[in-house]
Amino acid sequence: MGKGGEKTEENGECGGGGKRLGVYTWEEVQKHALKTDKWLVIERKVYNITDWAKRHPGGVRVISHYAGEDATDAFQAFHPEPEFVRKFLKPLLIGELAPGEPSQDRDKNSEMLADFRTLRSTVERMGLFRTDPVFFSLHLLHIILLEVGSWLMLWYLGVNWATTLLCVLILTTSQSQSGWLQHDFGHLSVFKKSKWNHLLHKFVIGHLKGASANWWNHRHFQHHAKPNIFSKDPDVNMLHAFVLGDSQPVEYGKKKLKYMPYNHQHQYFFLIGPPMLIPVYFHIQIMHTMISRRDWVDFAWSMSYYLRYFTMYIPFYGFLGSIVLISFVRFLESHWFVWVTQMNHIPMDIDREKHRDWLSMQLAATCNVEQSAFNDWFSGHLNFQIEHHLFPTMPRHSYVKAAPLVRSLCEKHGLRYEVKTLLQGFRDIVSSLRKSGDLWLDAYLHK
Repeated sequence: MGKGGEKTEENGECGGGGKRLGVYTWEEVQKHALKTDKWLVIERKVYNITDWAKRHPGGVRVISHYAGEDATDAFQAFHPEPEFVRKFLKPLLIGELAPGEPSQDRDKNSEMLADFRTLRSTVERMGLFRTDPVFFSLHLLHIILLEVGSWLMLWYLGVNWATTLLCVLILTTSQSQSGWLQHDFGHLSVFKKSKWNHLLHKFVIGHLKGASANWWNHRHFQHHAKPNIFSKDPDVNMLHAFVLGDSQPVEYGKKKLKYMPYNHQHQYFFLIGPPMLIPVYFHIQIMHTMISRRDWVDFAWSMSYYLRYFTMYIPFYGFLGSIVLISFVRFLESHWFVWVTQMNHIPMDIDREKHRDWLSMQLAATCNVEQSAFNDWFSGHLNFQIEHHLFPTMPRHSYVKAAPLVRSLCEKHGLRYEVKTLLQGFRDIVSSLRKSGDLWLDAYLHK
């Protein structure tokens, strides 16, 4: 155990509550990765987050996923105001790593870690974390114009099949683009001050989309913290509807688990995946989360959307007709959302926790889609998924400038930097589901 738990009385340093600080080995830190006992390391400092995790603004789960680990790169990635956050860390400080311990845990590549942190410093010096206010103002403006335009069209031209279909397409576009914009505010990538990002996030996701900011934060930050990792990334929790990756299908097959005919999942994906994610699963989950957690602020923002929507469209379609209209919009929006968000992840490595470093973990779970004006707009710049995952608080208009530097770093360390066409990304979703289904069937029948 080396110097595990030894107090640093000789230097007189004290942690939270005036307690003497200790020095610890990685072996000792890794023991504190339990539900009732959680430590983590940031820049060699050891923090006991057991009691505080429940008060973590990003949610208890996202910070708990790093219990027993080095969270330095995750901390830097998620917090645009680190000095402000450190005041909350100070009472949690219990010590530091022993002098003989490496700064990285689990034999991670120290050179790769150092190079990635140098890259982060480089893009910061280049000003790639500075926001272009004109970009986001124009993006918000085009969403508002779409919303207003759909109503003015019905008011001026009247209701018929042509105007109704065009209204659906306009509203689907505005809802999808609002989804990308709320994503920007949710990642604190627009304003320097987090409070303004939080406020605009609630406005866009609540008033423009009818959803919940807190629900999104607690779900999405887990995805970024541990992408494509079972039991940690909610985006790969398929509730037994699908099996993903290479290992899960074999596990299900060996255990003779057949909740669904997984060898046909690449086919029924078209029936229960894109059509149902937003209008059914997300809608139920959002409402349940707000009500069960008594999140009345988000609930009020959400209801303001529905009040505005029904006020605008009941005069044209009546109450039931307005429900049919928004349901069809959600149906189309869900297709847009699923194909864009899953083309970068489902075809990639999906497995249990492997305790990779930040760079390797994100590269294993993400890929890019070719840059073009249409792809940028259509995907909300999530065609640069690699850069977004490495630097989640970077404004999306900077991804294209960061990409060559990230690619160069990947080439140096032999990491795969994958870029594909938009259509290939869509095809890879289906082929990956087919491959995983075949693995399940083989294990189910023969092992």
